[in-house]
Amino acid sequence: MVYGLVASRRMARAPRKKIDVPVICIGNFTVGGTGKTPTTIALAKAAIRRGLKPGILSRGHGGTLRRAHIVNPKEDTAAIVGDEPLLLAQHATVAVSRKRLSGAELLLENGCDLILMDDGFQSAHLEIDHALLVVDARTGLGNAHVIPGGPLRAPLIEQLRYADSLLCIGSGTAADTVLRMAARAGKAIYTAATIAVEPDAFAGKKVLAFAGIGHPQRFFDALAHAGADVVQTRVFGDHHPFKPAELQELEREASSARLQLVTTEKDAARLRGSIVPEGFLQRLAVFGVETRFEPEDVPDRIIDAATVAFRKRRF
Repeated sequence: MVYGLVASRRMARAPRKKIDVPVICIGNFTVGGTGKTPTTIALAKAAIRRGLKPGILSRGHGGTLRRAHIVNPKEDTAAIVGDEPLLLAQHATVAVSRKRLSGAELLLENGCDLILMDDGFQSAHLEIDHALLVVDARTGLGNAHVIPGGPLRAPLIEQLRYADSLLCIGSGTAADTVLRMAARAGKAIYTAATIAVEPDAFAGKKVLAFAGIGHPQRFFDALAHAGADVVQTRVFGDHHPFKPAELQELEREASSARLQLVTTEKDAARLRGSIVPEGFLQRLAVFGVETRFEPEDVPDRIIDAATVAFRKRRF
């Protein structure tokens, strides 16, 4: 109750600075992964197709930088900027900053005309023109209790109050309650699926899959859906900093069972630039996924809605 009260007050009263470009926040109701990163990438690609220059704003979880910084995917490492920013920087300009305003200003200096804020819905000190909350159809809101009694970052009603639309990813019924509540509140509801970028590369292969992400089971399921035979799995904590001994053990297990070692794009980004066994990255298979909206014009609808809201607050 205390955590929920504080979170609600912060969402209602925190001063939010206005930035002179549209701001889209891609957030979620709960702690842990729900598919925000591939969703942010999909929105960035849609913006680029429209001739825009999107900038992605990230806190850089897991990194050590204290100042605002534009990510250089060729030189920076996950230890410096975090794993998600490295992955995002392959698709658009990314600024990492613990102070969202400083990061947003840096993106403006680099010519960005649309800001995609990866997370920060509950606490960011920026005016948001469109808040898209991502929810997993299979896990939903868990027990629907607020931290520390459950996974919710703030009371559900308060979060819905400030949301503009919801994106339900995957199939399942765990998110049905919150979707019905959002529909009654007049919020736009979109659907999407997480699909493999190169499914044929894994079809028929026997694999040992490992991951240090929020919901690794979603990765294992996606691998199986792509046709891989997921013989063994290994789960590590979210943003886990892998040690060489752990990677050597994974290789021994995979080799003894004649399995292909495979991991997620986010884990692979974290491994690059870190100390790994010689040749490990060359032998490792990386399973890439993307968010496919249904229908395909949903990203354009979201960008349009943010642009309209931006013009209203500006003029």
